[in-house]
Amino acid sequence: MVQIKSPEQIAKMREAGLVVAAIHAATREAAVPGATTRDLDQVARKVLAEHDAKPNFLGYGGFPATICTSVNEVVVHGIPSDDVVLKDGDVISIDCGAIIDGWHGDAAYTAFVGSGHAPELVELSRVTEASMWAGIAAMKQGNRLVDVSRAIETYIRRQPKPGGGKYGIIEDYGGHGIGTEMHRDPHLLNYVDRKRGKGPKLVPGFCLAIEPMVSLGTPRTEVLEDEWTVVTTDGTWSSHWEHSVALTEQGPLVLTAVDGGKAKLAEMGITAAPDPLA
Repeated sequence: MVQIKSPEQIAKMREAGLVVAAIHAATREAAVPGATTRDLDQVARKVLAEHDAKPNFLGYGGFPATICTSVNEVVVHGIPSDDVVLKDGDVISIDCGAIIDGWHGDAAYTAFVGSGHAPELVELSRVTEASMWAGIAAMKQGNRLVDVSRAIETYIRRQPKPGGGKYGIIEDYGGHGIGTEMHRDPHLLNYVDRKRGKGPKLVPGFCLAIEPMVSLGTPRTEVLEDEWTVVTTDGTWSSHWEHSVALTEQGPLVLTAVDGGKAKLAEMGITAAPDPLA
């Protein structure tokens, strides 16, 4: 069942979303050569404590950390560790969430560690992030879930991949509903699968975590022996971007963006919904 939120509930999710944004800012600053991924997890725990928020990743299905730290060929669900030391040239995706009064926020970003990154890696992250915003822009009344999937896939497919070939849109993982639980119906594919139909209509109160994951090669993944870490089967590096978004009567509100998505949506000719906490 899709959980439709009231304006008051969306305001609570906005509170949680701003905590996630604060975690992003703090971990991005800490993701430097020589830092371990466990160091980043400790940074996130400190931010949560400062905001009197709870982590929604820690203990979820047995996950042992506060954030996911996915480096290079790791697509998602990387476990923070003292053994993973960031080095110059690495790419890391950090996925994290927060709970305020029972309401969840969830978002991810890709960051470059140090300098000297290959142009194809920079372009990979740009394409993945931009496809996420294309999906957010498709959060319109009257659209259906498949319209969000189509917007994401269409954007990625139209981008020329440096060196030729196609980007791999990860098949086994995607976005999801969010609210009183981190993962709720519906599941959001980052591509169109005609067997799944059009999906539910998007109406005010509909909230989605939109999160494309894209690799430089294969769309296929495998899970390592720790039963969490997801890697590409061909070892190619990947990017992961995510925002939690609410559809309101006034348009989309990006719950986990500091400005509510105002600047990015304006570039696309879309007016973001007013921030309920402003």
